[in-house]
Amino acid sequence: MSERDYYEVLGISRDASPDDIKKAYRKLARKYHPDVNPDDPTAEDKFKEVKQAYDVLSDPQKRAGYDQFGSSAFGEGGYQSGPRGFGDFAGFGDIFDMFFGGGFGSTSAGRARNQPRQGSDLRYDLRITLEEAVSGAGRDIELLRTETCPRCKGTGAEPGTHPTTCNVCGGTGQIKQVRQTALGQMVNVAPCNACGGTGQIITSPCSTCKGRGKVRRKRRIQVSVPPGVDTGSQIRISNEGEAGDRGGPPGDLYVYITVKPHRYFTRQGANILYEAPLTFTQAALGAEIEVPTLHGKAKLTIPQGTQPGARFRLRGKGVPHLRRGGRGDQHVRVTVQVPTRLTAKQRELLQELDETLQKEKTEERSFFEKMRDAFGAN
Repeated sequence: MSERDYYEVLGISRDASPDDIKKAYRKLARKYHPDVNPDDPTAEDKFKEVKQAYDVLSDPQKRAGYDQFGSSAFGEGGYQSGPRGFGDFAGFGDIFDMFFGGGFGSTSAGRARNQPRQGSDLRYDLRITLEEAVSGAGRDIELLRTETCPRCKGTGAEPGTHPTTCNVCGGTGQIKQVRQTALGQMVNVAPCNACGGTGQIITSPCSTCKGRGKVRRKRRIQVSVPPGVDTGSQIRISNEGEAGDRGGPPGDLYVYITVKPHRYFTRQGANILYEAPLTFTQAALGAEIEVPTLHGKAKLTIPQGTQPGARFRLRGKGVPHLRRGGRGDQHVRVTVQVPTRLTAKQRELLQELDETLQKEKTEERSFFEKMRDAFGAN
């Protein structure tokens, strides 16, 4: 099979500039590199073809020979890449710069590892009462966290001494390993074992942190709980998390709220439900009762003839809205208590009441029967 035209391989015209050639090559190399396309069986052949075209057209002398004689200018079978392989042909560092954000084989990866990095976030679970959720509260919590060592200021070295550059990796924090593959030389970059990837060796470790640059400390932190929180609410406290690395800022502390169940009140969003017990006579005759709320006591008027399960609303006696003004309401559901023990006098009075009620019921039924008969006489 005859070779494809190198200009066609790179998708450029014959008068393309060196920058155009390089730009086209970088785009195709990134597209067909075998490490990026492990599942594409044709990627390796396409990558070799792109590499071969670039090696010729990026060299002015080779390009001139190709333009005049074609691939025959480089001997039988076209241009041969020779024993160099992938590890050192022109422009390969540019590919890895696109893939990994730094020049291939450069110290950019080591520099990235040595940059300041923010510490991890922490979580604390806080249980509060319903009263605290409604009115807000200040709570002190204790937690164990990692902090920058106060003695060495995070360097890991004893005060008066300084870390030295690692003589194994030269301060890059990484070691390059070259191996031969079917595609040529491949260079693998790994963290330096001697310095742990930091690029520095601590010859005189700090006596407090033992060279780690960090210590574990128990801290007491005040948490301000805003009115209106509920179970699942989160409070973020900046810079109260784990210490950062290499001078980076601490992480944040997230306090997760759980509201404990209340003995008398049930929360329903921003509203509060309370069950008020009534006597039989209060429900029948009506009354003015006093009910508890989360904001103090309140008076409630019960109309006569109130039935069990009836609801009444106390406006503004509920939970404050967390992200807007105003409060919810308190709903009062009444229950009628039936006496379990009666005196002889109470029993006599209730029997008299029942007789009158039965008489009224009979008269009422008789009236409706007469009405039914009158309208249904046909």
